[in-house]
Amino acid sequence: MSVATAKREDLSAFLRTRRERITPEMVDLAPGPRRRTPGLRREEVAQLAGVGVTWYTWLEQGRPINASTQVLDAIARTLRLDSAERQHLYRLAGHSEGPVPVDPGHVTPELQGILDRLGDMPAVISNGRCDALAWNAAYAALFPELVNAPESERNSLWQTCLNPALSAMLLNRDQELARAVAVFRSAYSRHADDPCWQDFVRRLSAESAEFARLWARQDVAEPGPRAKTFKHVELGELRFSTTSLVAVPENRVVVYTPMDDATRSAMTKLMGSAR
Repeated sequence: MSVATAKREDLSAFLRTRRERITPEMVDLAPGPRRRTPGLRREEVAQLAGVGVTWYTWLEQGRPINASTQVLDAIARTLRLDSAERQHLYRLAGHSEGPVPVDPGHVTPELQGILDRLGDMPAVISNGRCDALAWNAAYAALFPELVNAPESERNSLWQTCLNPALSAMLLNRDQELARAVAVFRSAYSRHADDPCWQDFVRRLSAESAEFARLWARQDVAEPGPRAKTFKHVELGELRFSTTSLVAVPENRVVVYTPMDDATRSAMTKLMGSAR
């Protein structure tokens, strides 16, 4: 399958799932009798966006047609897309924001030094594919199975889906995993022609039915601060706020800041036992 065909198929699935979540009542339309499709009908989206029914149908079917940014804006407003979803729509329709930045797999000594100076605050540098590229001692003490995994599996998304021990640590796992997959899809749309990214999605979909289900939902989101709670087998609940900083294009420094004294004390204890 060509990259262009794959993008059109993704566009088709994305538009369909966004359309199905909008009810007639949300856009001031009467529900009407005998409505057999969830959400809006294609002709209703076309009407509300001010485009032809046939043209919108072809767009959602993934046919090779061109869509201007003005028309995409109208569709995005009709489907109530947020900022991440809107950018995702543009990329799938062939309107990229600019050149895709290089996704380097190396970390400079200066960046590693910054991680190390964070002391008891776990920190990791990850790329858009969620590969852990570098980390400090606190992160290694908190997530030993992740950092000691084979390089091809040293990936937070992979480990959350497939490693029972790490998966069990994360409270609100279902919610956090769904968001992680949505953030990953946003990054994936910038790398859809990269065989490494394609292979990662194929492998993880084959290994994890849960990932395959979430991937099929077509949700997208951008990285941002989170509050995460982990249940450590020895130390109990550990509460962190995460801050995501851009290190170089496509690579992010994620810092886990303890949210209470109990977590700070537990990290000091964990670091002491790891030395």
